[in-house]
Amino acid sequence: MRRANQNISGNVADSGFVKSQTEDAELIRLRRGQIVQAAVKLFSERGFYRTTVQQVAEKAHISAGLIYHYARTKEDILLLALVSVLEGYKNELPNAMGQFEDPLERLHAGVRAYCGVVDHRREATVLAYRSTKSLPGRQREAIKQLEVETNRLIEACLEECIAVGYFRDVNVQLTAYHFVTFAHTWALKYWRLASITTLDDYFREGFDFFVRGLVTPKGWRRYLKLADAASAAA
Repeated sequence: MRRANQNISGNVADSGFVKSQTEDAELIRLRRGQIVQAAVKLFSERGFYRTTVQQVAEKAHISAGLIYHYARTKEDILLLALVSVLEGYKNELPNAMGQFEDPLERLHAGVRAYCGVVDHRREATVLAYRSTKSLPGRQREAIKQLEVETNRLIEACLEECIAVGYFRDVNVQLTAYHFVTFAHTWALKYWRLASITTLDDYFREGFDFFVRGLVTPKGWRRYLKLADAASAAA
């Protein structure tokens, strides 16, 4: 059984897909952070094709020439923006899930962390849906692979919940995508959801909805204990 804190293969931005003309890792992190923040804002407002590298540079308060030290093309900038979201999942999910041994608790913590990353990076999450198709094929496949690897964190919890008898036998990969899509919907439909609920309530009610469709009698008893403990802590 693969555990939730498994290592995910290397950062797309550091694996040859996006090359830099400098070797200073901290400077690369800093400059690319500026570029990504500006690019996400502009790509979201104007669209990928209508945004120029010069506009990204101006928004990031750096020269257009300097951008090319950290990303060779506008597609590279888009790739870095999309990777920044996936890196959030890659970093936050294991940190949250690694605090628990019980697989149902790990699943709860992981999906909550996923929703939190989506909330923090709402514009970039929507951008991923809108603009991944604008990437060249090799970069697009890299994004897809990184998403699949990130999903394995949730799949591992589902597999263990099935193994210990908490959940009925289901298609694990498909069920993981139900949870992932649920988290993404917070960004995709934020314009409406934010007016009728909070992120905490959105997660709580949504997670409860999914669990009720998955649990066995044993899993239900365990879920009620976890819910009682959460209520007492609150």
